[in-house]
Amino acid sequence: MSVTIEIETLTVNSNHLNVEEFGMTVGVPREVKNNEFRVAMTPAGVMLLKQHGHRVVVETGAGEGTHISDEEYRAAGAEITDVESVWAASDLIVKVKEPQAVEYPRIKSGQILFTYFHFAADEELMHAMVKSKANCIAYETVELPNRSLPLLTPMSEVAGRLSIQEGAKYLERPMGGRGVLLSGVPGVKPATVGVIGGGVVGINAIKVAAGFGAIVYVLDVDLDRLRYLDDVFPKNVITLHSNPGTIKQVLQEADLLIGAVYLTGARAPILVTREDLKLMKKGSVIVDVCVDQGGCFETTKPTTHANPTYEVEGVVHYGVANMPGAVAHTSTYALTNATLPYVMRLANNGMNALNIDEPLRKGLNVADGQVTLDAIATQYGYEYVPAEDFLARKVVALA
Repeated sequence: MSVTIEIETLTVNSNHLNVEEFGMTVGVPREVKNNEFRVAMTPAGVMLLKQHGHRVVVETGAGEGTHISDEEYRAAGAEITDVESVWAASDLIVKVKEPQAVEYPRIKSGQILFTYFHFAADEELMHAMVKSKANCIAYETVELPNRSLPLLTPMSEVAGRLSIQEGAKYLERPMGGRGVLLSGVPGVKPATVGVIGGGVVGINAIKVAAGFGAIVYVLDVDLDRLRYLDDVFPKNVITLHSNPGTIKQVLQEADLLIGAVYLTGARAPILVTREDLKLMKKGSVIVDVCVDQGGCFETTKPTTHANPTYEVEGVVHYGVANMPGAVAHTSTYALTNATLPYVMRLANNGMNALNIDEPLRKGLNVADGQVTLDAIATQYGYEYVPAEDFLARKVVALA
């Protein structure tokens, strides 16, 4: 087999170009986002990569938030080292959350970054990744032929269920809420929960809220989806077609409102304005799971686990941008169950994996300074270069 490349092809080192011969170095840095306790790879993932001839370097303490020790990673075959060495040595960086500002200088031209990016909500990150000339593959836009999002789904499941858990907590009076118990008690009606969006986040929020016995309104524009939800959930779940009228109706009744709308790679639509909030009861709670994509409430702003809520128009807002990090053990294993097969494809094939695997190709958002996702190119004024066109010019040609 001979290998031919163009001069400007991936520049980190030859590991990108013929991984069958050289193996790839896969780096797992410790997450640095506020109160982010997840880690992007488990020891089982390290073992599998090693079995396929790859080198794995893990930052000291990367697994502490999930209670995975350095010794467990070493036993699986990883090298444990400092943060600078992880970034410098690695052809492929596997993370959970988008690179933070402190990490920008560590990124190398041609390096593959595989993580959640959510570019639509972070213009600074967008410009930084274009400038870095790294190859940014976003978990959230990897898309199967049936339009499902296999790497977003597990964290959406966690976030949907957690949204009710967090919402119930902040409905408590000492936390600033109305003092309403989701389930109610005999002689006192249960809380009313509104869920805007009947996708993965929404359906998981409904499961928990309905299980508590709350009155649940679910709003969606897809009538077939509403028919399905009506069939599978009990009668305390009421389906409504989502439009300005029904949203305002639910705002007046809801004790807890969940934002669960997602448009692949694009900014979430604003469905509730600040003026609309005046319809809500004082001390009611909003949990905007769409915050990673800008939020579906006009008043949404990103918060952290350290300072998760704020109040607007008497309504408590919860806008933590890495909700699943609060349940790091569950989230780490749920995420890595989904991501590991794709990590293996990238490790085994380098960027050529995107030619082989169409769902993975749809994950490519930014590559060598070019924007390969239409929605964010339009949002930020970049020229859109289809991933197929980029790969045709840049990726290894096998003869």
